[in-house]
Amino acid sequence: MYKDLIIFEKMYELNLWLFPMVNTFPKAQRFVLGQQIQTLALRITMGIMRANVETQKLPYLKQVSVELDMLRVLTRLAHELRFMSTKQYEFVSKKVTEIGRLLGGWIKSSSPK
Repeated sequence: MYKDLIIFEKMYELNLWLFPMVNTFPKAQRFVLGQQIQTLALRITMGIMRANVETQKLPYLKQVSVELDMLRVLTRLAHELRFMSTKQYEFVSKKVTEIGRLLGGWIKSSSPK
């Protein structure tokens, strides 16, 4: 299905890592900041899937880009609030940057020439 889509696989892997990690947040924040992180990660994954099947990909890709930036900010906030270790933050930051590069290439190739 989407196994040939590298950006989908990278985002799927990030979801698999993020969901259990968010469960380690303090209980009060699991349902605030943690839920926002999980929701954004799922929205990004679904946005990638949607863009892949649409003829006009650019609007969906731009929305995914905005949501990826939001995820970047929320994970930084989680780190600064000490809900996420530096090692965990470095891991998620590298993954988000990698996905961002793939997304940037996709946006560039989908933009009108």
